Amino acid sequence: MDEKPSSPRSPFHAIRAIDYTVIFVRDMAAMRRFYEDVLAFPLSRELSPNWIEYGLGNNTLALAKPSRTASDAPTPAGSASLQLAFKVSAAVVDQCADELVRQGVALLSPPTDQPFGHRTLFFRDPDGNLLEVYAEI
Repeated sequence: MDEKPSSPRSPFHAIRAIDYTVIFVRDMAAMRRFYEDVLAFPLSRELSPNWIEYGLGNNTLALAKPSRTASDAPTPAGSASLQLAFKVSAAVVDQCADELVRQGVALLSPPTDQPFGHRTLFFRDPDGNLLEVYAEI
């Protein structure tokens, strides 16, 4: 008889959402200006000069100087470490593009209707991370 032993249910099945995202920053002052002044994210709290949190809906976006990973080789300048996608309405995608240009932020890709049903806008933060503002269309 070739019965497979039943595998126990993983405790990771209890995870239902991402509670917070941490961006490890190279230049805290530049990143803070960008996320607060350009993107106008609401400051939730500042735990120290090396940890700043922004409230975005039910999630938290934190900017942090590396501590546990301080000995890791840094991501090369001009290379993205992550991509964040922020969902808005279709009209707001274009408004965000206009605001980024007004603030002097280079667009990697202007608002574009994608064949998979999204209107997308791509740009980078001061540390080179890829940011996307998108809407379902």
